[in-house]
Amino acid sequence: MNDVPTHHMVYGTLRDFITGEELVDTDDERIRQDLSRMMVEKLGYNKEELEPRCFIETLFNRQFVRSNIELAVTLKGFGKKFLVIRYGAGSLVSRERSAIAAARVLEKSYQIPLAVVTNGRDAELLDTATKEVLATGMEAIPTRNRAEKMLAELEFRAPAEGKKREGEMRILNAFDVEVCCRSI
Repeated sequence: MNDVPTHHMVYGTLRDFITGEELVDTDDERIRQDLSRMMVEKLGYNKEELEPRCFIETLFNRQFVRSNIELAVTLKGFGKKFLVIRYGAGSLVSRERSAIAAARVLEKSYQIPLAVVTNGRDAELLDTATKEVLATGMEAIPTRNRAEKMLAELEFRAPAEGKKREGEMRILNAFDVEVCCRSI
């Protein structure tokens, strides 16, 4: 079971919709579970196509940060992740750049072309190459059928390497540091 920062209300435990794993039940985790349920029940993805709780760890200036990715999506038979979904309460625009950075460095052999940022009520679909907002609203998250059609148009760029990769990792480190729960 995951550690939970002390500012979260803990209601007990719940079962992960995708894996069945027991997780700490918080308001944020309930929204994550709703996202997973929506991806399967409303948008048509198979549970096997969704990888929950991916993460990227960074360490810069003695600051260790674990950047979480709620879901990474790979269509069955395609073999590459084409979309990452990151959740966070509040403003979406403030989360765009870190979602793009995560999509650019999660995989070692290519950059994931699409990212979604969501607060559970609203969402933005982002092109990770151009940083452009492609669509807004929860309906911006592509259905499985739409995703199949989009795959032919998506560009899976070469992985960010060297200074470019380090820059993306630094962005994650700076944007995702948790200061609210640290003792000062």
